Amino acid sequence: MNNLEQILNKLPERIRIPIQELPEPLLAGLEEIRLRVRGDVRVISKNKEIVVALKKNAMVTRQELDTILNNLLDYSYYAYEEELAKGYITIEGGHRVGICGRAVLDRGKVTLIKEVSSLNLRRSREITGVADRVLSHVLDKEGRLQNTLIVSPPKCGKTTLLRDLMRALSYQGFKIGLCDERSEIAGTYMGKPSFDIGPRTDVLDGCPKAEGMIMLIRAMSPDAVVTDEIGKKEDIDAIETALCAGVAILTTIHGRDYDDVLSSNLGPIVKRGVFSRILFLTNDPRTGTIREVLHV
Repeated sequence: MNNLEQILNKLPERIRIPIQELPEPLLAGLEEIRLRVRGDVRVISKNKEIVVALKKNAMVTRQELDTILNNLLDYSYYAYEEELAKGYITIEGGHRVGICGRAVLDRGKVTLIKEVSSLNLRRSREITGVADRVLSHVLDKEGRLQNTLIVSPPKCGKTTLLRDLMRALSYQGFKIGLCDERSEIAGTYMGKPSFDIGPRTDVLDGCPKAEGMIMLIRAMSPDAVVTDEIGKKEDIDAIETALCAGVAILTTIHGRDYDDVLSSNLGPIVKRGVFSRILFLTNDPRTGTIREVLHV
């Protein structure tokens, strides 16, 4: 089963077949499948949106959306209860499914999303070798790993780069502790990573970053802790703890330029020079393009 079939097999035939009949270049570059109740089916491929023509009723029905969700959950809502409360689930292959509907609250916190009205099936893709061009930047002349921050707007390949960088470092002999709060980096499913994350990588899956970083440092004695989309105050405190323990940090943040970084919660420690390497990504001319590398 190829990567895309893991998603398509969750769809009813009326929706699956028209997608499978799209031109091969579109299927190869497929990034998202968006489904809305009483809406059409839209596919995102290579940053282009394509409306998929369905036979008979052109709109997605409530029953079809419920069927897809049941297929995604393997009819086991309880197993995905915590993820559903966050508005997404991760399925086999590391694919992430965003969910919208009516939020159910308990003491001001979302505990469930019901009456689901839309789904966004985001294809997860493993691309190895993309970190080769930055390895020389994240290691100093003595081969020591540097604290590295990857800065990128959405959908510019930061998670793909972070995953491959982690994999490459793991193969080079570094012990890596991965805190994968949203199961996007390793794509862990039933305890098994969906991607090659290297032979020396330990994964703490689904754990909040701040708590997970500390747990990894105490339990696994890593050379580096890796996590995605840092930004909360408690995340910053955990980074400070890692630095005191002599553990390197590899992480990412949403942003377009250095000013965006400085205006974020990460700004104060960036100004202090905590991250000696800052990589800026863009999608011009293609996703994952390294626009600039700062040696701070």
